[in-house]
Amino acid sequence: MSDVQPVPQPHPAARPYPDTERAETVESLHGHRVADPYRWLEDTEDPRTPAWSRAQDELARGRLDALPGRETAADSMRSLLQAGSVSAPVWRAGRAFFTRRAPEQEFPVLYVRDSDGTERTLLDVTDLDPSGLTTLDRWSASLEGDRLAYQVSAGGDEESLLYVLDVAGGELLDGPIDRCRYSSIGWLPGGDEFFYIRRLPPESVPEDEQQFHRRVWRHRVGTSPDEDLLIHGAGLHHTFFFDASVSRDGRWLLIHGSPGTARRDSVWIADLSRSGTVPRLHRILDTSEEVRASAWVERDGRMYVQTTLNAARWRLCVADPEHPDPANWTELIAEDSDSVLEAVRWFDPGDEAPRLVVLRTRHAVSEVTLHDPATGTRTGTVPLPGTGQVTALTTVDEHTGTDRDRLWIGWTDFTTPPCVHCYSQAAGRTALVEQAPGTRDSTAVYTRQVSYASADGTTVRMFVLSPTPDPDATRPALMTGYGGFSLPMEPGYSPTALAWVTAGGVWALPCLRGGGEEGEHWHRAGMRESKQNVFDDFHAAAEHLVTHGWTTPEQLAITGGSNGGLLVGAALTQRPDLYRAVVCSAPLLDMVRYENFLLGRLWSEEYGSADDPEELGWLLSYSPYHNVRERTDYPSVLFTVFESDTRVDPGHARKMCAALQHATASDPNKRPILLRRETEVGHSARSVSRTVGLATDQLTFLAEATGLPLE
Repeated sequence: MSDVQPVPQPHPAARPYPDTERAETVESLHGHRVADPYRWLEDTEDPRTPAWSRAQDELARGRLDALPGRETAADSMRSLLQAGSVSAPVWRAGRAFFTRRAPEQEFPVLYVRDSDGTERTLLDVTDLDPSGLTTLDRWSASLEGDRLAYQVSAGGDEESLLYVLDVAGGELLDGPIDRCRYSSIGWLPGGDEFFYIRRLPPESVPEDEQQFHRRVWRHRVGTSPDEDLLIHGAGLHHTFFFDASVSRDGRWLLIHGSPGTARRDSVWIADLSRSGTVPRLHRILDTSEEVRASAWVERDGRMYVQTTLNAARWRLCVADPEHPDPANWTELIAEDSDSVLEAVRWFDPGDEAPRLVVLRTRHAVSEVTLHDPATGTRTGTVPLPGTGQVTALTTVDEHTGTDRDRLWIGWTDFTTPPCVHCYSQAAGRTALVEQAPGTRDSTAVYTRQVSYASADGTTVRMFVLSPTPDPDATRPALMTGYGGFSLPMEPGYSPTALAWVTAGGVWALPCLRGGGEEGEHWHRAGMRESKQNVFDDFHAAAEHLVTHGWTTPEQLAITGGSNGGLLVGAALTQRPDLYRAVVCSAPLLDMVRYENFLLGRLWSEEYGSADDPEELGWLLSYSPYHNVRERTDYPSVLFTVFESDTRVDPGHARKMCAALQHATASDPNKRPILLRRETEVGHSARSVSRTVGLATDQLTFLAEATGLPLE
């Protein structure tokens, strides 16, 4: 039940924020009285909401446009982004498929390099849509390299449309097929058919479940998707996500599934040589077993399983695919107590016996080793350029006659734009083969990884970038983090970090619990009832920077997006004394009602559900919106939201912005609370121009608050 009563508003002259109606909306939930004074801001159909948003737009633009250093910040970001990128090639029958973004380009372009070395553009989304609102979401070449399935979406909605392209001539062979968001492609040999993922049509499911109900289908290129064969998904929970793959010989179909973003997997296998058109699937794992696993059938005919079964940091097992159940698995590469097994690739150098290429991360830093596929014995180490992140490992396929001795490595670190190195088994060396096309020498930036103790004594690691090797004076510092969904924060090229450090600041990235940097136990130590550990790790990182002389609370800014937006939202409400300024982007902030919007119900296994009395208690303990306290000196806060976001509802930030503007005791001229909106852009990819615009507003806002000189 709820009560709604108008609350008197302060005199308009009392504060420079737009008038915001504050209602005494209180619900009784499992014995808790939960206030929600700005619930009306959830409803974009309520005429008050767009009017309020326009007033916030005017306020934010007026304040942001007047900040010093805007031109310098924009030039710095533009220059750093002009480095571009290049990806490791994916080989198909002598053809190499890869992406490259040149300095003047808004998005990466997909290229193909033919067996004679000729390179040509295969797909450029700016040719499809010069407005810059269309993004390339995924792509997959057929085994023969003659067809390409690709997915694009427009306006940031991530609602992928699937097409098939003839690689040789560029003709469109199929599409659009709609409702293919997050779809994998499992090509069958010959390139005439593939397995893919598509949601049921909206008219066949409840209105509030139209973003769910995914199914696995079998499609023949050039036919109507209405004729596709339903393979899997009926009868499972409507939040299931799927991934479908086919062994290179076309015999084995593997399907992976999990409910939403829950880190527990189901795996099915089918022998296509015995199953007919609609395969008979055999379940290998079920989500009730609380295990994560990725399975595939390799070129030697064995099924490989990368899994957390009895191994929180993952291990590699093998089995006969005709007897795929866990009881028949044999451990090939054991769990390592100090690193996380990330990926395994087949590598056949030709003149020597095949090897397995194993990618691990040790405290978020990549390392690559070679192993005997028969015994799992380590046979060598692949040299890497430094402290960074391997983004891809690729080798030629069995239909490519050259370069069998080479392993291509996608690489980046905090100061290196995405580039490609190549390891030669014969030479035992790794060399740069293609750098990002706009790479240029940069100002010296010192990178270190430090350790510190969190509130409960747990050791946490943090990357620190600075203009000097050691603290020489306190400096404006910018700290970011994530801490959720088992996603690891690894070294990667960061124009924002480089712009900040080049201007004289310190930039820090702690590897918080809830992420995947130290395996599944690390993830589980920062989820559900243990979510406060994430915030404690973050506060302890800030205190480490202060204690060791890098910065002060008056010079410390924090930023985070999505689950990282929840992180900094909790940080600013729990420790407003510790942070001077905050950028909170596309955030989750109302943790009582987050399940009611967009994809929110997918995340209940990460956070807990307000429908459960105990779990509601967890959520209320840290929910930023519910922990705003009146007459508190809050830091400067800039919320950045994207109206086409189909993952996190912008209503979270609207409500939190209103709450903070009402409650803060800080001088609004010195510590403002602002909301910056963008339309026709969503949660994920965006053009370079839009990236520069957003980063300019964020950097200048944080620099002005912390005293970082941009000019």
